[in-house]
Amino acid sequence: MVTVLDVALIAGAAGCATGLGAFPTLLTDKISHRVYDAAVGLAAGIMFGAAVFALVLPGLELGSLGEVGGGILFGGLFLLAANALLPHLHLEFAGEHSEGPRVDGEDGLRRAMLVGAAITIHNVPEGLAVGIAFASGEEALGLALAFAIAVQNVPDGFAMAVPAVSAGVSRPKTALYTTLSGGIPEPVAAVCGFALVSVITDVFPVAAGFAAGAMIAVIFREMIPASHGHGYEDFATLTFVVGFIVMMVVDVALAV
Repeated sequence: MVTVLDVALIAGAAGCATGLGAFPTLLTDKISHRVYDAAVGLAAGIMFGAAVFALVLPGLELGSLGEVGGGILFGGLFLLAANALLPHLHLEFAGEHSEGPRVDGEDGLRRAMLVGAAITIHNVPEGLAVGIAFASGEEALGLALAFAIAVQNVPDGFAMAVPAVSAGVSRPKTALYTTLSGGIPEPVAAVCGFALVSVITDVFPVAAGFAAGAMIAVIFREMIPASHGHGYEDFATLTFVVGFIVMMVVDVALAV
């Protein structure tokens, strides 16, 4: 029988997968615009797929359209309000394309914070879902959910790490922060869902909608604009579609 410690460890491992996304930034800071735009587009597509398949659809199964829709709207407004409160500066690029994007410090930190906030927020309802699944005796579903979360957390971490490193945050700190953005909320929420399954089930639709709204807002407000304007818009759009398909395949294959 799965214990609360098992749930915390499984969810924690899935959450810490965000740190894997920071690994490329530990090796080099010379990322071409083509690679950067494609990677951000892929991460955005996977995040969008996660919002739809891991949050909106499960939320609708457990709650009403109004609960999920209201949560989405509130989540989007929350992220836009957070964006307005943070310094809003433009991207600055220097040198040849081969030298990669150079992001102004404050703007890069703002983008990293917004993406990190979206990652942290969306890991809460996903962690709740993992805990609820295990508490309900659906161990296979709980493991499938945790694996799917881990898969989509990797590009999420990359999307947070690149602007952070470009803004001057040290690479070890970037890896630590991206890891903690998933490694803390995921197991905490999973334990709560496991221990309070009867109460959390009622809250999950609104929480899932809120997380999905925050993710959608940061995708269209930050990630898509960041991947356009360098001459590789079509490539970034294609990787966005590929990312969405990847998350759809994960959803169907793992029955999450």
